[in-house]
Amino acid sequence: MSLHTQYLESFLRSQFYMLRMDGPLPLPHRHYIAIMKLVKTGENNWSLPELVHAVVLLAHYHALASFVFGSGINPERDPEISNGFRLIPVNNFCVCDLANDNNIENASLTGSNFGIVDSLSELEALMERMKRLQEEREDEEASQEEMTTRFEKEKKESLFVVSGDTFHSFPHSDFEDDMIITSDVSRYIEDPGFGYEDFARRGEEHLPTFRAQDYTWENHGFSLVNRLYSDIGHLLDEKFRMVYNLTYNTMATHEDVDTTMLRRALFNYVHCMFGIRYDDYDYGEVNQLLERSLKVYIKTVTCYPERTTKRMYDSYWRQFKHSEKVHVNLLLMEARMQAELLYALRAITRHLT
Repeated sequence: MSLHTQYLESFLRSQFYMLRMDGPLPLPHRHYIAIMKLVKTGENNWSLPELVHAVVLLAHYHALASFVFGSGINPERDPEISNGFRLIPVNNFCVCDLANDNNIENASLTGSNFGIVDSLSELEALMERMKRLQEEREDEEASQEEMTTRFEKEKKESLFVVSGDTFHSFPHSDFEDDMIITSDVSRYIEDPGFGYEDFARRGEEHLPTFRAQDYTWENHGFSLVNRLYSDIGHLLDEKFRMVYNLTYNTMATHEDVDTTMLRRALFNYVHCMFGIRYDDYDYGEVNQLLERSLKVYIKTVTCYPERTTKRMYDSYWRQFKHSEKVHVNLLLMEARMQAELLYALRAITRHLT
């Protein structure tokens, strides 16, 4: 995160407030929830402020897991090392280089030349698609009916985007170590099968849709959170806006590039996977801008972060700098958190009414 200092400051402010400042939950409860990422009330009755505080903590750490694993900060088992674990290197650099201020910006350009020509052509093709979509948008806007159809198509297709461990282009051997790590902690889990499930089953004709206009973060979620858990709404809103608008106007070696379209596609695709639709967005842009390998990466990082591997990280946008891919992970993390908050806060709102 230190590669994006403006965002890092916002992130640390909100996390510190959740864990250390005045709030409905006692300090030990906050850390327990953060560690377990699971609330079981038992015989205890939770007040609404305590519930909201817990929901914010859960959403925060669920999303943070996506960033941690997606950025390669997870240990993998290695039989050649005495303690059995090693840090995953990203583009020939260990993640510890971040802390040591080593230069990793151009790591993807200074490594092996394998695939550089292909990745350069992929970059140029992506920029050409962005240019064409912008021109088409200016010439003629799609009708509401057409945009609804495109969303439903993208939503259904997202159910068939498999996570990394079942994607045919990644050999099973790349994931064997991850499965070993999972089995090591299973003894501490009451329900080993508990985890992410798609919001709808494959083959269903009418998939549920969460219309963002009916319950938005700006008009509904923000005010509810701030009312029941003072000031956290402002900190979260600052963080969401920061990552959504963060840009350096670059794409790999290209400068003065408007990346708004690309950032919005990434954010909205995560919400689409959770069935959230924005009426004013043309989801045809998602298919044009996000390649298949990137969609697999997004679904794995967002829904099954522990399955993420370096091969998946390297498989998309190969000419992009490491800092730009970290930027992608920040977008995915905040989109994931906002999606979870929208569902949870809408349920609380319904309970109150």
